Amino acid sequence: MSKRRDRHERGLRGPLALPNPVTRIPALRRVDDRRTRFAAAIEAALERIALNCPQALPRVDIGFEEVPTKFVPWETRIPLAAANSATGDRHGQIVLFRRPIERRTSTNAELRQLVRSTIVEQLSAITGFPVSELDPESDQD
Repeated sequence: MSKRRDRHERGLRGPLALPNPVTRIPALRRVDDRRTRFAAAIEAALERIALNCPQALPRVDIGFEEVPTKFVPWETRIPLAAANSATGDRHGQIVLFRRPIERRTSTNAELRQLVRSTIVEQLSAITGFPVSELDPESDQD
């Protein structure tokens, strides 16, 4: 029995049951779906880049975070990604920020396109390969 009260006759406060296989919480499922969709967009972009310019990817690690951390320098605009060049034995890194990218898109196609163009721009900046070599069809989309 729950110890939650019915204050001011507004109804019970909080959930009546904890999440389980029978009572699914849609908000939690949607977040997982968004993460999965975002990861799939990154994989699709990397596959496309690997076909066009495979020599650009071996020394670069690519991942994503929910939002920029306090360690990423930004003043007026929230960044979509951050990148570090490869140094010595360390691989280069590209980190995409999922929520700022999702906020700028409204459809799955726009999300995939923005993820791809963001990765291509960051990869070009840290490897020196031109954008046209990494993604030749980018101006046709």
